[in-house]
Amino acid sequence: MSDIDAMTFEEAIKELEKVVGQLERGDVALDDSIALYERGAKLKARCEAKLKEAEEKVAKITLGADGTPAGTAPLDD
Repeated sequence: MSDIDAMTFEEAIKELEKVVGQLERGDVALDDSIALYERGAKLKARCEAKLKEAEEKVAKITLGADGTPAGTAPLDD
């Protein structure tokens, strides 16, 4: 298993989908289910952190008085 903290959003979401699939099938031993659930929780947290990073980078383009782009501002002014 890969180090979650080094995963991209895409890697983390793909592995999270695998974990969910394994848990939904229900053919995993209890101890393994617990470990999978814990890993899934960490993967979910990684996905949320990466999404928050992306949201913070999003900016809207501001226009000057003449209608031409004048710069950027945070999305949530």
